[in-house]
Amino acid sequence: MTQATITLPAGMEITGAIKPGYETVLTPDALALVAKLSRAFEPRRQELLAARVARAKRLDEGERPDFLKETAHIRAGDWTIAPIPKALECRRVEITGPVERKMVINALNSGADSYMTDFEDSNTPNWDNQISGQVNMMDAVRKTIALEQNGKSYKLNDKTATLVVRPRGWHLDEKHVLVDGKRISGGIFDFALFMIHNAKEQLARGAGPYFYLPKMESHLEARLWNDIFVMTQNELGLPQGTIKATVLIETILAAFEMDEILYELREHSSGLNAGRWDYIFSCIKKFKLDKDFCLADRAKVTMTAPFMRSYALLLLKTCHKRNAPAIGGMAALIPIKNDPEKNEVAMGGVRNDKARDATDGYDGGWVAHPGLVELAMGEFTKVLGDAPNQISKQRPDVEVTAADLLNFQPEAPITEAGLRYNINVGIHYLGSWLGGNGCVPIHNLMEDAATAEISRSQVWQWIRSTKGTLEDGRKVTAEMVRAMITEELPKVKASAPDGSSMNYERAAEIFEEMSTATAFAEFLTLPLYEEI
Repeated sequence: MTQATITLPAGMEITGAIKPGYETVLTPDALALVAKLSRAFEPRRQELLAARVARAKRLDEGERPDFLKETAHIRAGDWTIAPIPKALECRRVEITGPVERKMVINALNSGADSYMTDFEDSNTPNWDNQISGQVNMMDAVRKTIALEQNGKSYKLNDKTATLVVRPRGWHLDEKHVLVDGKRISGGIFDFALFMIHNAKEQLARGAGPYFYLPKMESHLEARLWNDIFVMTQNELGLPQGTIKATVLIETILAAFEMDEILYELREHSSGLNAGRWDYIFSCIKKFKLDKDFCLADRAKVTMTAPFMRSYALLLLKTCHKRNAPAIGGMAALIPIKNDPEKNEVAMGGVRNDKARDATDGYDGGWVAHPGLVELAMGEFTKVLGDAPNQISKQRPDVEVTAADLLNFQPEAPITEAGLRYNINVGIHYLGSWLGGNGCVPIHNLMEDAATAEISRSQVWQWIRSTKGTLEDGRKVTAEMVRAMITEELPKVKASAPDGSSMNYERAAEIFEEMSTATAFAEFLTLPLYEEI
């Protein structure tokens, strides 16, 4: 099949290969919507990305975030979001994973209430993954998705999880599609294709087009999504408010604008989610040049750390005040099949995490593996009983200040084992990502781009912080990191199930460059995307 079989709108160019079946996704109507949304909203996306850079510079110069004076009336106002559709009322357990076909089937069959299928952090956004992912979505919505693999047959059960789609964040381009000579937004591309092929089919089946929106840093970025929703619904002849979106609060700046983000999306909102791993990464990134800022080993920075506890409780209070669902973050632990003792510790960690969220008042939480659905469901059921959610559980007792959100503890310990762990995970994940897999079990945790970002940003920051000292007194230096990279690379190769060492060699080079360079790379996926 050649590209000539696809009809492109004027001014659009596609450089990705058009494989058999891709024409069902890249239809004239779909591409026309992509082009229209791109032309209408790309200038604003670029303005908002420039605003991020300007804000980051002010933070580098010592500014500290605070709640916005100009939106105090929104925080003080008596308003709520529009009613939640029935399909999103009960979200005790949400499972997440990439748009790979087998994963889609298993996740929809997992027993979870919702499945966040991911075009973003747990997915390498190469051209084939993005387009085959859209094919998988069309088949999943129509309940026709099936797979024959290694002598096994996979198909959907009668009862499946509610589908929620995560398009790419504002910072990510789709480099294989140009409109008027410029790359388009990856998020707009993912969203538009999904909407045009599936929204009406979903409505006919009693659900609707539901989304998760990642990586936002301000309510103005939420406003951009809302305006895209309004235009798209008009284009497709859908009632306003048909689209529902849950926003991941996974940046420290968004934590100061949660009310405002809900307000911007109030006709289209389905709540907020505590995206904990990216949130930790965001804190490191935004205060990277503060010599006094330092976080302990990644494993020590848990949801009970002061700044994480404040963020989680503020999100919960904010959501329920506005009749919005509050969804807890990801338990990255996964079942450990060959070691019962370690497995019991891991399952205990998941159990404690979900029990804390449920007791606090959260309406649900995330898991990364089908084997955790029943356990997590049990913890929420203990608290919620037969109720679909606990939005009625208001938290007027919670008072969180700017200082609470910025109380970055613990600062210690930083251990050699912790440093080596970050290096090992970083190389392993980057190698897998380059190979086309963005969701990887490493050392009994499910790693995606967010957890890998913590690993590489901590190493970069420890080198520069006056507090970046190992517990034995040695200062973390670039030379120390380079030596450990050399030592950890063979371990990664030895543990890699696919035996492919080529990507790990390149991954080690990239990790070294990103963790020791003078300038901090905003997202590791940006330079990586240019390599695939």
